[in-house]
Amino acid sequence: MEKTVVLCALNARYVHVSPAPWCLAAGVKANAPELYSRIRIIETHINQPTAEVLEQIVAAAPAVAGFSCYIWNIDATLALCRQLKRALPHVIIVLGGPEVSYCAKDVLQNNTEIDYILAGEGEESFPKFLKAVFAHRPEHIPEKALIAGLCGRRLDGTVFESGPCVLDGAVPSPLTAGYTRAVRGRIAYFETSRGCPYSCAFCLSGNCGKPRFFELDSLFGDLLRLANSGVKTIKFVDRTFNANAAHANKILRFILERYGKDIPRGVCFHFEIAGDILREETFNLLEQMPPGAVQLEIGIQSFCEKTLEAVNRKTDIALLQLNIRRLVAMGNMHIHIDLIAGLPYETQAIFAESFNKGYALGAHMLQLGFLKLLHGSAMRSQPQAYPCEFDEKAPYEVRSTPWISAEELRLLHHTENALERVYNSGRFRLTADYVLRASGQSPFKFYTNLGIATHRAGLVWGISLDDYTAFLQEYWAALHNVDEETLRDFLVRDRLATNSTGGLPSCLRRDDELLAKAIKWLSQNPGTAPKKGVRRGVALLYSAEAVCWADYDPSERNPVTNRWKLNEIPMEKIQK
Repeated sequence: MEKTVVLCALNARYVHVSPAPWCLAAGVKANAPELYSRIRIIETHINQPTAEVLEQIVAAAPAVAGFSCYIWNIDATLALCRQLKRALPHVIIVLGGPEVSYCAKDVLQNNTEIDYILAGEGEESFPKFLKAVFAHRPEHIPEKALIAGLCGRRLDGTVFESGPCVLDGAVPSPLTAGYTRAVRGRIAYFETSRGCPYSCAFCLSGNCGKPRFFELDSLFGDLLRLANSGVKTIKFVDRTFNANAAHANKILRFILERYGKDIPRGVCFHFEIAGDILREETFNLLEQMPPGAVQLEIGIQSFCEKTLEAVNRKTDIALLQLNIRRLVAMGNMHIHIDLIAGLPYETQAIFAESFNKGYALGAHMLQLGFLKLLHGSAMRSQPQAYPCEFDEKAPYEVRSTPWISAEELRLLHHTENALERVYNSGRFRLTADYVLRASGQSPFKFYTNLGIATHRAGLVWGISLDDYTAFLQEYWAALHNVDEETLRDFLVRDRLATNSTGGLPSCLRRDDELLAKAIKWLSQNPGTAPKKGVRRGVALLYSAEAVCWADYDPSERNPVTNRWKLNEIPMEKIQK
């Protein structure tokens, strides 16, 4: 019976489909085709019970089991490996991925069930490893087996390791191993380059060598296959997509020319870019993109120049702000920007300044992340230059620094909670804008105070949307200069624009005979009558003295914000 090889990655969620197992399988197909028939890919996620995953792997009776390791799955992966070794004592377990590539010695010493680690890129080293496994006694692959990135144990039990493998040429496409079939209805990942031109102290991308840009003609065929596979979003994993403007522009032009033709409408392409190096040609291409076809993620990290210099990040801050505002103003793309709390020299007050500046840019999402000291990053390997306290277990989040205390970082988690629920969710954008203007608070103070109040009220993420709306109404109504009726009107607008049932929570509903009259008037008027079969939400706005409604027809939904179009007419018009 042919000995099988299982490849497995525990994804963060079901919707995410890591290409890693398919990349390795494609490497085997290209570099050891005689072994390709042995490959079995088992796809799962960290929320699936370990026993179920173990059962799938054991059923495949593998001679070799390989796992891709990241900060979100390392603990679950190691636990699974321990159980797998007990169930199949003779299985050869090999790990790879960024979470073990830079700490292979520690992982091997502390986890005896792990036999080998392949550090770095694996499309060439993994096929060589399999050849060695099936040609030698598996537990005794020689240290000098000429396999790049190979880490393991000598006969005396001591550990040997080698640096991560960095390839310098083209890599086989994961689509040749069936990646297309796995991504239907989910998020797919796609790469057109590897490496990064930057060397940020908190990141690993700079460790992967200088950027290598793949030849595009064959990649365009893969991109069309993915786009037509039923996938919802295609995320380009190029670390800085626009590092090579000519390369990026060719891809954007390809998408633009084929969108709605060879590329189905509704597919969204996500790119991570450096906002301060955008070229005019790139702006012109992005501006022409159909609404919702593109998402841009822009890592700001901080607006403090001393902080950016300390982490080796070169950014023209003034140009970055100007460019983000320009992208947001186009209105056809979802713009996501990032800040990181816990960086060097950034006190809470300095971080608050960065937060307020980032918020003022008007991006659709402002992510407040927390510094993580990754294995292989300069910030972890140089503690004297970057002093801080951090969790020893993944994801290694910073708990305090000489510039920001543990209590201040805990407070920022409350800020993050409020920001996610109110702003990034998109559910209360109009109301938040009104309350910010009326109360005169800075965005940082606004979300921090709300986060603290939410925490003190004991409101966990499981709270219903209606109950959270009621909490916000009561909390915001108590703020200085906030008018209760105006507040209620903005909450009504937000609910109608984001809830396709058209219903309002009890805290916003009013018994008013005029509402029935308004609904009848709107339905009988040719200019305002809804389409047949389309649900509608209608409400009265008292401070605005208007009738507001939304029709929940797909054509009325903004593909960038996912909000439904709101319509308003004066109340007096229906009272005539």
